[in-house]
Amino acid sequence: MVEETKAVMEGALNNPQSAKAIAAALAIGLGAIGPGLGIGILASKAMEAIGRNPEAEAKIKTNMILAIAFTEAIAIYALVVALIITFV
Repeated sequence: MVEETKAVMEGALNNPQSAKAIAAALAIGLGAIGPGLGIGILASKAMEAIGRNPEAEAKIKTNMILAIAFTEAIAIYALVVALIITFV
C-alpha cells in the first residue's frame, strides 16, 4: 500500500499538468497576500486619519481610492501570471 501511494505521488509530481496547476495556485495565492494586507493597512490608516481630521475626509478618500487601485493592480498581475501558467 505504501509503495502504491509513493508511486502515485511520484507520478503526480512528474506530471506537467500537475506542476502547472500547483504553480498557478501558488502564483495567485501568494500574489494576493500582499495586496490584501496592503489594502487592509491602507484603509485602516485612512480611517484613523479621517477620525483625527474630519475636514480632510474628501482629500483622504481620494488618495485612499487611488492607492487601493494601484495596490489591486498587483493582484491582477498575479492573476494574469496564473492564467498564463495555466493555459500556455
